[in-house]
Amino acid sequence: MKRLASALLFFALLIGLWELAVRSGRWSAVLLPSPVFVAEYIWGALLDGTLAESTWVTLKRLLLGYAAGVIIGLPLGLLTSTSQLFEDTLGALALGFQTLPSVCWVPLALIWFGQTESAMLFVVIMGTVWSVIIATDHGARNIPPIYARAARTMGSGGFHTWTRVILPASLPFLVSGMKQGWAFAWRSLMAAEIYVTILTGFGLGHLLHYGRELNAMDQVIGIMIVIVAIGLLVDRLLFSPWEHFLHRRWGTNIKQG
Repeated sequence: MKRLASALLFFALLIGLWELAVRSGRWSAVLLPSPVFVAEYIWGALLDGTLAESTWVTLKRLLLGYAAGVIIGLPLGLLTSTSQLFEDTLGALALGFQTLPSVCWVPLALIWFGQTESAMLFVVIMGTVWSVIIATDHGARNIPPIYARAARTMGSGGFHTWTRVILPASLPFLVSGMKQGWAFAWRSLMAAEIYVTILTGFGLGHLLHYGRELNAMDQVIGIMIVIVAIGLLVDRLLFSPWEHFLHRRWGTNIKQG
């Protein structure tokens, strides 16, 4: 309860400072709208269904691309951890592509797939898979060697050791990597929706883009707030509980939040 009160007080202070900045007159109301105007936009978009529809379209794209990225990245990360050769090749490739800004994939996606859902899916997968590979590789390599030795002593080997010992023991690190992959997937999808214009559904990135085109800063800031709020909710309700549980389960250290 104390943590919640502190967080609410902090955000209330930020909103107060925002309002003071608007009232100072240093910035035009067109460039920096009042928190009241932004709240009115969000409320109006909720009432007419625009916000709910766009959020659903974005989340569907995000979940599909993120799931594909995890499915591809998990086995590749395990493969990377098996030998120094894969670490120096596939691991280096993953590390290099992870540092590549998500927006860099958009021109390639447009050339290959055009203005389609496939282009967006491709960008989200590229934003996810490399983080998952690196996290899986890191997790598998940081498992105490005694686990594998004990498994071999009891008759385990090969695929059985990887699926029943190595993979479960690396889960705390995998969840951390999946959380990082989720963040990269969000960024990738926003870049894709801003630059890829399709008629199969307008997401939050499109609303952000159209707000910029119309100089509607209340819409731009409002959508940014919604994106941040969704990211925080997913982290608090999904990733953080599992991350804390798995670290406690396997006895690894993590700062409790």
